[in-house]
Amino acid sequence: MRATIRTSLILGALCASAIPAFGATCESLAALKLPDTTITSAQTIAAGAFVPPGAPNAAAAARFFSTVPAFCRITAEVKPTPDSDIKVEVWMPVAGWNGKYSGNGNGGFAGMMNYQGLGEAVSNGFASAETDTGHSGAATDSSWAIGHPEKVIDFGYRGIHEMTVKAKAIIRAFYDDAPRHSYFASCSNGGRQALMEAQRFPEDYDGIIAGAPANYWTHLLAAGIWDMQALLADPAAYIPASKVPAISAAALAACDAKDGVGDGIINDPRECGFDPAVLLCDGPESNSCLTAAQVAGFKKVQAGPRNSKGEQIFPGYVPGGEQGGNGWPTWITGSAPGKSLQFAFSNGFFANIVYGNPSWDYKTFNFDKDLNSVDDGEGPILNAIDPNLKAFKARGGKLIVYHGWSDSAIEPVNAINYFDTVVAAMGGQNVNAFLRLYMAPGMQHCGGGPGPSSFGQGGPGPGDAQHNIYNAIQQWVEKGVAPDRIVATKYVNDQDPTQGVKMTRPLCPYPQTAKYKGTGDTNDEANFVCVAGKK
Repeated sequence: MRATIRTSLILGALCASAIPAFGATCESLAALKLPDTTITSAQTIAAGAFVPPGAPNAAAAARFFSTVPAFCRITAEVKPTPDSDIKVEVWMPVAGWNGKYSGNGNGGFAGMMNYQGLGEAVSNGFASAETDTGHSGAATDSSWAIGHPEKVIDFGYRGIHEMTVKAKAIIRAFYDDAPRHSYFASCSNGGRQALMEAQRFPEDYDGIIAGAPANYWTHLLAAGIWDMQALLADPAAYIPASKVPAISAAALAACDAKDGVGDGIINDPRECGFDPAVLLCDGPESNSCLTAAQVAGFKKVQAGPRNSKGEQIFPGYVPGGEQGGNGWPTWITGSAPGKSLQFAFSNGFFANIVYGNPSWDYKTFNFDKDLNSVDDGEGPILNAIDPNLKAFKARGGKLIVYHGWSDSAIEPVNAINYFDTVVAAMGGQNVNAFLRLYMAPGMQHCGGGPGPSSFGQGGPGPGDAQHNIYNAIQQWVEKGVAPDRIVATKYVNDQDPTQGVKMTRPLCPYPQTAKYKGTGDTNDEANFVCVAGKK
């Protein structure tokens, strides 16, 4: 039955549009025919009734989804090749659709659905979609790739594109209208997916937010092998997590006050020449010092990987992101040798995706011939490093990239390097007319850390365009209002914002940086100005 529900006005910045007449009931979409696609279910979910499958914290999930409004849930399988099995979910508000589509990305090796992202989107009036990119498994699992080159392509770029194309067709069928604007926002591997969309499929999205992009995939994970060789190949060089607090304290002592504000946040780590040799033990070894072997290993990590010609393969780590739940104990040191996320991702990538051999030994990797082979083989599938964004710019696309300066998972200078290549490739064109980069001091990987890290980067949510980067990109796409300074917030408890605000700081479009005026509360962003920074 054709529904004819219309409203004259949906209040709020995110929902200011009339709802078109429905083209179909939700359940009737089970019969929708799309290329290479099987609709596996089509069901109207009542408000507050969704229960995510396999939620690790059932109570927290129940609280979150209790406020999600009624929506039409479509699940589908997309098989562009005989070896493909791309699972896709599309959620569409039953009422109050704002006429927009929001695509979601994946962290790590993907393999699962981000149900909370879908719930946030429909709660804010968006139709939304998510995919596992063609395989099922934990974010650190890459075993699915062995013997499945088409699945690697699905993970690399085809899964997100197929999700987007099929989601738009389903949305059109349900509402009898196509989305007026489409947006994509994600972080880490999701940031890589975001840049891949802008580069390879410029027609898919009008506005894209790429957070902490793992876009130079082969070199990023080669950098992980470099770090493992530096810290693990010689057991004496391993730095246990118990020594990280001393490293963090020494880095802050050397770098924190460079910006004129002693606040536990390193504003631009490139301006600091932190030398870990200051921690060299001059007596018995303890958690407050590093041995000579540990200092040598640390310096290799700082320098970053190079080939035999001395050419930089990927940036080295900058100081500032050592401590915290998203710092070195998670990504670099681990709870024991070989128990870090860096080991899981880098070793897993080369063992399973590159060599198809779970027993592959990272110590055998050669940064000349082996990396060249990987760049030739997997690089074209997984790397999103093409600086030519002319097609995306020509159709009016807008792109925001952000990266935390305290990121221990992906070296933050990588985002600057990509930005610089785009500027060079675009020649005399005004890159700032469609691309902005924001570096966030004190923010770790995709969030957390000692600095303000809440600015709406995850997707649709409340807040004005100055405090919410997702709303800022909508203003840019729909009204031509380019973002300038974005206000980031640090809460007393980042997991529970209701406990109050600890500090706010402006994020400035690169190469600008935030500078304290010299008077007023340093916890208030109003007392900082954006000035020319280091390029």
